[in-house]
Amino acid sequence: MTAQAAQAQTKTLYIGMNGGNMERTYTQFVFPPFEKANNVKVVVVPGTSTDILAKAQAAKGKAQMHAMVLDDGIMVRAIGMGLCEKLKPSANLSAVPPIARLKDDHAVGLSMGLIGLGYSTKIFAEKGWAAPTSWSDLADPRFKGKVVVQSMPASSFGLSAFLMFNRLKGGTDKNVDPAFKAWSTSIGPNVVEYIPNSSKVVEMMQAGDAALFPYTLTQVELMKSKGMPMEFVGPKEGAVVLLTAQCVLADNPDAELAHKLVDYLISPDAQALAMENGSYNPVNPKTVLKGKAADEQARMNAILKTAATLDWDVINAERPEWNKRWNRTVER
Repeated sequence: MTAQAAQAQTKTLYIGMNGGNMERTYTQFVFPPFEKANNVKVVVVPGTSTDILAKAQAAKGKAQMHAMVLDDGIMVRAIGMGLCEKLKPSANLSAVPPIARLKDDHAVGLSMGLIGLGYSTKIFAEKGWAAPTSWSDLADPRFKGKVVVQSMPASSFGLSAFLMFNRLKGGTDKNVDPAFKAWSTSIGPNVVEYIPNSSKVVEMMQAGDAALFPYTLTQVELMKSKGMPMEFVGPKEGAVVLLTAQCVLADNPDAELAHKLVDYLISPDAQALAMENGSYNPVNPKTVLKGKAADEQARMNAILKTAATLDWDVINAERPEWNKRWNRTVER
Protein backbone atom coordinates (compact mmCIF):
# COMPACT_ATOMS: atom_id res chain seq x y z
CA MET A 1 0.00 0.00 0.00
CA THR A 2 1.34 3.43 -0.88
CA ALA A 3 1.99 6.02 1.80
CA GLN A 4 -0.74 8.11 0.19
CA ALA A 5 -3.32 5.33 0.51
CA ALA A 6 -2.35 4.73 4.14
CA GLN A 7 -2.73 8.47 4.79
CA ALA A 8 -6.22 8.42 3.26
CA GLN A 9 -7.28 5.71 5.68
CA THR A 10 -6.19 7.66 8.78
CA LYS A 11 -9.25 9.49 10.10
CA THR A 12 -9.12 12.71 12.10
CA LEU A 13 -11.20 13.36 15.20
CA TYR A 14 -11.55 16.92 16.51
CA ILE A 15 -12.03 17.51 20.24
CA GLY A 16 -12.64 20.93 21.79
CA MET A 17 -10.82 21.43 25.10
CA ASN A 18 -8.70 23.85 27.11
CA GLY A 19 -5.31 24.70 25.64
CA GLY A 20 -2.18 24.91 27.82
CA ASN A 21 -1.54 22.07 30.26
CA MET A 22 -4.65 20.10 29.23
CA GLU A 23 -3.90 20.17 25.49
CA ARG A 24 -0.24 19.25 26.15
CA THR A 25 -1.08 16.37 28.54
CA TYR A 26 -3.71 14.78 26.32
CA THR A 27 -1.87 15.27 23.00
CA GLN A 28 1.48 13.98 24.26
CA PHE A 29 0.41 11.23 26.66
CA VAL A 30 -3.29 10.29 26.60
CA PHE A 31 -4.35 10.26 22.93
CA PRO A 32 -1.40 8.28 21.40
CA PRO A 33 -2.52 4.76 22.54
CA PHE A 34 -6.04 5.42 21.15
CA GLU A 35 -4.64 6.87 17.90
CA LYS A 36 -2.44 3.83 17.39
CA ALA A 37 -5.19 1.30 18.15
CA ASN A 38 -7.74 2.99 15.89
CA ASN A 39 -5.57 4.41 13.07
CA VAL A 40 -6.87 7.88 13.84
CA LYS A 41 -5.43 11.31 14.59
CA VAL A 42 -7.00 13.26 17.47
CA VAL A 43 -6.67 17.02 17.01
CA VAL A 44 -7.43 19.51 19.81
CA VAL A 45 -9.49 22.61 19.04
CA PRO A 46 -8.22 24.76 21.94
CA GLY A 47 -10.26 27.33 23.85
CA THR A 48 -12.08 28.09 27.09
CA SER A 49 -15.36 26.30 27.82
CA THR A 50 -17.26 29.38 26.63
CA ASP A 51 -15.27 29.50 23.35
CA ILE A 52 -15.83 25.80 22.64
CA LEU A 53 -19.56 26.07 23.40
CA ALA A 54 -19.87 29.03 20.99
CA LYS A 55 -18.14 27.01 18.23
CA ALA A 56 -20.43 24.02 18.84
CA GLN A 57 -23.52 26.25 18.84
CA ALA A 58 -22.50 27.92 15.57
CA ALA A 59 -22.21 24.50 13.86
CA LYS A 60 -25.35 22.95 15.40
CA GLY A 61 -26.86 20.30 13.11
CA LYS A 62 -23.59 19.88 11.19
CA ALA A 63 -21.03 19.50 13.96
CA GLN A 64 -17.40 20.06 12.93
CA MET A 65 -15.98 18.80 16.23
CA HIS A 66 -16.60 15.20 17.27
CA ALA A 67 -16.38 15.69 21.04
CA MET A 68 -15.91 18.53 23.51
CA VAL A 69 -14.65 19.04 27.05
CA LEU A 70 -16.34 21.76 29.13
CA ASP A 71 -16.67 22.84 32.77
CA ASP A 72 -19.73 21.17 34.31
CA GLY A 73 -21.97 24.25 34.44
CA ILE A 74 -21.36 25.06 30.78
CA MET A 75 -21.78 21.40 29.83
CA VAL A 76 -25.25 21.36 31.46
CA ARG A 77 -26.08 24.38 29.27
CA ALA A 78 -24.75 22.59 26.15
CA ILE A 79 -26.92 19.52 26.89
CA GLY A 80 -29.93 21.82 27.30
CA MET A 81 -29.23 23.23 23.82
CA GLY A 82 -29.34 19.72 22.33
CA LEU A 83 -25.64 19.71 21.41
CA CYS A 84 -24.70 16.37 23.02
CA GLU A 85 -25.65 12.80 22.12
CA LYS A 86 -26.53 10.33 24.87
CA LEU A 87 -23.47 8.18 25.66
CA LYS A 88 -23.50 4.47 24.91
CA PRO A 89 -23.53 2.08 27.90
CA SER A 90 -20.11 0.59 28.68
CA ALA A 91 -18.11 -0.96 31.51
CA ASN A 92 -16.10 2.28 31.87
CA LEU A 93 -19.24 4.42 32.09
CA SER A 94 -20.80 2.06 34.65
CA ALA A 95 -17.70 2.42 36.86
CA VAL A 96 -18.06 6.24 37.05
CA PRO A 97 -20.05 7.38 40.14
CA PRO A 98 -23.37 9.25 39.64
CA ILE A 99 -21.82 12.60 40.75
CA ALA A 100 -19.72 12.54 37.54
CA ARG A 101 -22.51 11.55 35.12
CA LEU A 102 -24.61 14.42 33.80
CA LYS A 103 -28.19 14.62 32.60
CA ASP A 104 -29.06 10.98 31.94
CA ASP A 105 -25.56 10.24 30.56
CA HIS A 106 -25.51 12.98 27.92
CA ALA A 107 -22.06 13.82 29.31
CA VAL A 108 -19.57 12.25 31.69
CA GLY A 109 -16.74 13.64 33.79
CA LEU A 110 -13.24 13.59 32.36
CA SER A 111 -11.55 14.77 35.54
CA MET A 112 -12.64 15.75 39.02
CA GLY A 113 -11.58 19.04 40.55
CA LEU A 114 -12.25 20.83 43.83
CA ILE A 115 -12.52 24.58 44.34
CA GLY A 116 -11.50 25.71 47.80
CA LEU A 117 -9.02 28.25 49.12
CA GLY A 118 -5.45 28.63 47.95
CA TYR A 119 -3.04 30.66 50.04
CA SER A 120 0.55 31.88 50.00
CA THR A 121 2.45 29.92 52.67
CA LYS A 122 5.23 32.55 52.42
CA ILE A 123 2.96 35.52 53.21
CA PHE A 124 1.07 33.58 55.92
CA ALA A 125 4.37 32.58 57.58
CA GLU A 126 5.75 36.13 57.41
CA LYS A 127 2.60 37.54 59.05
CA GLY A 128 2.29 34.69 61.57
CA TRP A 129 -1.21 33.87 60.33
CA ALA A 130 -2.85 30.48 60.95
CA ALA A 131 -3.96 28.63 57.81
CA PRO A 132 -7.50 29.45 56.58
CA THR A 133 -10.27 26.98 57.46
CA SER A 134 -13.51 28.51 56.16
CA TRP A 135 -15.03 30.42 53.22
CA SER A 136 -15.72 33.15 55.81
CA ASP A 137 -11.94 33.75 56.02
CA LEU A 138 -12.27 35.74 52.77
CA ALA A 139 -14.01 38.37 54.96
CA ASP A 140 -11.49 38.27 57.86
CA PRO A 141 -10.19 41.85 58.44
CA ARG A 142 -6.64 40.43 58.87
CA PHE A 143 -6.56 39.89 55.11
CA LYS A 144 -7.51 43.43 54.09
CA GLY A 145 -5.96 44.18 50.70
CA LYS A 146 -4.56 40.63 50.39
CA VAL A 147 -7.52 38.73 48.87
CA VAL A 148 -7.82 38.13 45.12
CA VAL A 149 -11.16 36.95 43.70
CA GLN A 150 -11.85 35.85 40.14
CA SER A 151 -14.76 37.82 38.69
CA MET A 152 -18.02 35.93 39.37
CA PRO A 153 -19.51 36.42 35.85
CA ALA A 154 -16.37 35.08 34.16
CA SER A 155 -15.08 32.33 36.42
CA SER A 156 -16.21 29.08 38.10
CA PHE A 157 -13.74 29.91 40.92
CA GLY A 158 -15.36 33.31 41.63
CA LEU A 159 -18.86 31.88 41.25
CA SER A 160 -18.13 29.05 43.73
CA ALA A 161 -16.72 31.46 46.33
CA PHE A 162 -19.76 33.71 45.92
CA LEU A 163 -22.27 30.85 46.27
CA MET A 164 -20.53 29.28 49.29
CA PHE A 165 -20.36 32.69 51.01
CA ASN A 166 -24.07 33.05 50.15
CA ARG A 167 -24.83 29.72 51.90
CA LEU A 168 -22.92 30.93 54.98
CA LYS A 169 -25.21 33.97 55.02
CA GLY A 170 -28.34 31.78 54.85
CA GLY A 171 -28.91 31.92 51.10
CA THR A 172 -29.48 29.13 48.55
CA ASP A 173 -28.44 28.67 44.92
CA LYS A 174 -31.89 30.11 44.05
CA ASN A 175 -31.74 33.04 46.50
CA VAL A 176 -28.45 34.97 46.36
CA ASP A 177 -29.70 38.17 48.01
CA PRO A 178 -27.79 37.40 51.27
CA ALA A 179 -24.42 37.33 49.46
CA PHE A 180 -25.12 40.45 47.42
CA LYS A 181 -26.22 42.33 50.54
CA ALA A 182 -23.20 41.31 52.65
CA TRP A 183 -20.37 41.11 50.08
CA SER A 184 -19.46 44.79 49.74
CA THR A 185 -19.11 45.33 53.50
CA SER A 186 -17.40 42.01 54.35
CA ILE A 187 -15.30 40.42 51.57
CA GLY A 188 -15.26 43.52 49.36
CA PRO A 189 -12.87 45.63 51.53
CA ASN A 190 -10.34 42.75 51.56
CA VAL A 191 -10.21 42.34 47.77
CA VAL A 192 -7.16 43.93 46.16
CA GLU A 193 -8.41 43.08 42.65
CA TYR A 194 -11.15 41.19 40.80
CA ILE A 195 -9.43 39.31 37.98
CA PRO A 196 -11.03 37.84 34.81
CA ASN A 197 -9.55 34.32 35.30
CA SER A 198 -7.15 32.43 37.53
CA SER A 199 -4.01 32.84 35.39
CA LYS A 200 -2.99 36.08 37.16
CA VAL A 201 -3.14 34.63 40.69
CA VAL A 202 0.40 33.22 40.86
CA GLU A 203 1.91 36.42 39.45
CA MET A 204 0.06 38.48 42.11
CA MET A 205 1.09 36.02 44.83
CA GLN A 206 4.75 36.35 43.81
CA ALA A 207 4.43 40.15 43.91
CA GLY A 208 3.12 39.86 47.51
CA ASP A 209 -0.38 41.15 46.57
CA ALA A 210 -2.32 37.88 46.87
CA ALA A 211 -2.31 35.96 50.16
CA LEU A 212 -5.71 34.23 49.88
CA PHE A 213 -7.82 33.31 46.83
CA PRO A 214 -10.40 30.79 45.55
CA TYR A 215 -8.39 28.11 43.72
CA THR A 216 -8.39 24.40 42.84
CA LEU A 217 -6.50 21.55 44.44
CA THR A 218 -5.20 20.56 40.97
CA GLN A 219 -3.76 24.05 40.27
CA VAL A 220 -2.15 24.24 43.72
CA GLU A 221 -0.48 20.82 43.26
CA LEU A 222 0.73 21.86 39.80
CA MET A 223 2.18 25.15 41.11
CA LYS A 224 3.76 23.49 44.16
CA SER A 225 5.53 21.07 41.79
CA LYS A 226 7.06 24.16 40.14
CA GLY A 227 8.33 25.41 43.51
CA MET A 228 5.56 27.93 44.35
CA PRO A 229 5.07 28.47 48.12
CA MET A 230 1.34 27.77 48.27
CA GLU A 231 -1.16 25.38 49.82
CA PHE A 232 -4.79 24.34 49.36
CA VAL A 233 -7.53 24.12 51.98
CA GLY A 234 -10.90 22.40 51.63
CA PRO A 235 -13.01 24.80 53.75
CA LYS A 236 -14.96 23.21 56.63
CA GLU A 237 -18.29 24.07 54.91
CA GLY A 238 -17.11 22.03 51.90
CA ALA A 239 -14.96 22.60 48.85
CA VAL A 240 -16.99 22.81 45.62
CA VAL A 241 -16.90 19.93 43.15
CA LEU A 242 -15.65 21.17 39.76
CA LEU A 243 -16.18 18.55 37.13
CA THR A 244 -14.51 18.82 33.75
CA ALA A 245 -16.99 16.92 31.58
CA GLN A 246 -16.95 15.55 28.02
CA CYS A 247 -19.65 14.74 25.51
CA VAL A 248 -20.04 13.46 21.95
CA LEU A 249 -21.43 16.20 19.70
CA ALA A 250 -24.81 15.48 18.10
CA ASP A 251 -24.79 15.19 14.28
CA ASN A 252 -21.02 14.80 14.09
CA PRO A 253 -19.42 13.18 11.02
CA ASP A 254 -18.13 10.01 12.75
CA ALA A 255 -20.29 9.25 15.78
CA GLU A 256 -19.10 5.69 16.32
CA LEU A 257 -15.43 6.65 16.60
CA ALA A 258 -16.32 9.72 18.71
CA HIS A 259 -18.17 7.51 21.23
CA LYS A 260 -15.17 5.18 21.26
CA LEU A 261 -12.81 8.10 22.05
CA VAL A 262 -14.99 9.45 24.89
CA ASP A 263 -15.26 5.95 26.36
CA TYR A 264 -11.47 5.44 26.12
CA LEU A 265 -10.88 8.75 27.95
CA ILE A 266 -12.71 7.44 31.05
CA SER A 267 -10.90 4.08 30.98
CA PRO A 268 -8.54 3.40 33.92
CA ASP A 269 -5.50 3.47 31.55
CA ALA A 270 -6.33 6.87 30.04
CA GLN A 271 -7.29 8.32 33.43
CA ALA A 272 -3.95 7.21 34.94
CA LEU A 273 -2.01 8.80 32.05
CA ALA A 274 -3.86 12.11 32.55
CA MET A 275 -3.23 12.10 36.30
CA GLU A 276 0.43 11.07 36.15
CA ASN A 277 1.34 13.55 33.40
CA GLY A 278 -0.97 16.50 34.08
CA SER A 279 -2.48 16.16 37.60
CA TYR A 280 -6.01 15.56 36.18
CA ASN A 281 -7.74 13.64 38.97
CA PRO A 282 -9.64 10.59 37.69
CA VAL A 283 -13.42 10.12 37.76
CA ASN A 284 -13.07 6.35 37.29
CA PRO A 285 -12.44 4.79 40.74
CA LYS A 286 -10.84 1.74 39.08
CA THR A 287 -7.85 3.87 38.02
CA VAL A 288 -4.63 2.54 39.55
CA LEU A 289 -2.15 5.24 40.59
CA LYS A 290 1.34 5.07 42.05
CA GLY A 291 3.63 7.34 44.09
CA LYS A 292 2.90 11.07 44.14
CA ALA A 293 -0.22 10.69 41.94
CA ALA A 294 -1.66 8.16 44.41
CA ASP A 295 -0.96 10.53 47.35
CA GLU A 296 -2.66 13.43 45.53
CA GLN A 297 -5.70 11.26 44.75
CA ALA A 298 -5.97 10.09 48.38
CA ARG A 299 -6.07 13.73 49.49
CA MET A 300 -8.73 14.52 46.87
CA ASN A 301 -10.86 11.56 48.01
CA ALA A 302 -10.67 12.72 51.64
CA ILE A 303 -11.85 16.27 50.74
CA LEU A 304 -14.56 14.90 48.42
CA LYS A 305 -16.32 13.29 51.41
CA THR A 306 -17.57 16.69 52.58
CA ALA A 307 -17.61 18.48 49.19
CA ALA A 308 -20.55 20.61 48.02
CA THR A 309 -22.27 20.46 44.63
CA LEU A 310 -24.04 23.32 42.86
CA ASP A 311 -27.50 23.34 41.25
CA TRP A 312 -26.52 24.16 37.66
CA ASP A 313 -30.08 24.24 36.30
CA VAL A 314 -30.94 27.04 38.73
CA ILE A 315 -27.58 28.80 38.30
CA ASN A 316 -27.69 28.80 34.48
CA ALA A 317 -31.23 30.21 34.51
CA GLU A 318 -30.38 32.98 37.01
CA ARG A 319 -26.81 33.79 36.09
CA PRO A 320 -27.36 36.51 33.43
CA GLU A 321 -29.28 38.51 36.06
CA TRP A 322 -26.60 37.84 38.72
CA ASN A 323 -23.87 38.94 36.30
CA LYS A 324 -25.60 42.27 35.70
CA ARG A 325 -26.14 42.78 39.43
CA TRP A 326 -22.50 41.89 40.19
CA ASN A 327 -21.20 44.36 37.60
CA ARG A 328 -23.54 47.03 38.95
CA THR A 329 -22.98 46.54 42.69
CA VAL A 330 -19.69 44.68 43.31
CA GLU A 331 -17.20 45.25 40.52
CA ARG A 332 -18.15 48.73 39.44
